[in-house]
Amino acid sequence: MMYKLRLISLIVLAVFVLGACVQNKNPQQAQSVAQANQNLFEVTEVVQGKTYTYLNVKENMADRWVAVSYQEAKPGDVFYYDEALQMTNFHSKEIDRTFEVIYFVNQISKTPLGGEGGQAMAAEMPASHSGKVSVHSEEVEMEKAEGELTIADVFAKRADLTSEEFEIRGKVVKVNEQVMGKNWVHIQDGTSSGDKFDLTITTQAEVEVGSEVTFKGKLTLEKDFGAGYFYDVIMEDATLVTKKVS
Repeated sequence: MMYKLRLISLIVLAVFVLGACVQNKNPQQAQSVAQANQNLFEVTEVVQGKTYTYLNVKENMADRWVAVSYQEAKPGDVFYYDEALQMTNFHSKEIDRTFEVIYFVNQISKTPLGGEGGQAMAAEMPASHSGKVSVHSEEVEMEKAEGELTIADVFAKRADLTSEEFEIRGKVVKVNEQVMGKNWVHIQDGTSSGDKFDLTITTQAEVEVGSEVTFKGKLTLEKDFGAGYFYDVIMEDATLVTKKVS
């Protein structure tokens, strides 16, 4: 009888000690494990648009929608990702669907993206929001009137163009529609200041790639949208003045 009581006491003590160890687990370690779990999801459904791939995924036993730059994916694929930007009541014009909650994912990979100081894969989402503009310098020839600003002027005089509105004319080389409730337009005019040849503009106006446009607005410098989306120079909430479709 005494042996059984002693054995039960030892078992109770062991359970108590184990519980205390779990409660006193290193918070940083627990957070690291949780973060690792959050950075992996499995695809259950794929909806393809022209610009983005929309993925219904399962992550930590929860279902959610994720948007990435257009790429091949299929149900059952497992992806690692790094940063995500949550958006609510997002309407995708390209698939005519509104998502109550969707996460725009910056980078995905079927292999781990690497820890601190590691190299991430080159995929970006959305392309127009990357800190390094993912567009190429186009062969644009555009005659400008005397005194008319060029892209080179905008970057060279950026500090002076934050306090007052100005007009800039260029050719549309890239458009991402209705991201964070705005259209993101890239224009070029064949000029450059150093390695700066492309101006990003946010607007409610609808324009097409290849059209010649004039926008009016102010510059914002060092704009940080969070989740790694940073711009040295951007014209926000611009007004479309003219549009000439080629």
